[in-house]
Amino acid sequence: MQQHLPGGHQVEAATDMLRMLADPTRLRLMALLRDGEYDVTALVAAVGVARPAVSQHLGKLRLAGLVSVRREGRRALYRARGGHVRRLVTEVLHAASHRITGAVEHD
Repeated sequence: MQQHLPGGHQVEAATDMLRMLADPTRLRLMALLRDGEYDVTALVAAVGVARPAVSQHLGKLRLAGLVSVRREGRRALYRARGGHVRRLVTEVLHAASHRITGAVEHD
């Protein structure tokens, strides 16, 4: 049976996305953003990181295609970009939980 390998551009984009999620602050931000829209002020309060750092993390997440932004007047509202990204964040956090608790793996 021949296995289909992803192309170079696809692997590069996926690697960039995973690299962005490998930072604890960015993963916490993504855990919030998968469930709704937040502005920078709310994200700063939730993750307890300085505003400039949160803004930098959000910029990196946007460049990697993980976050989208919507303007509402002067406010910028951020959210996880699409179902694939939301499921990726959910799955990696579930896998980590299973690893920590020793819960039985499942499909």
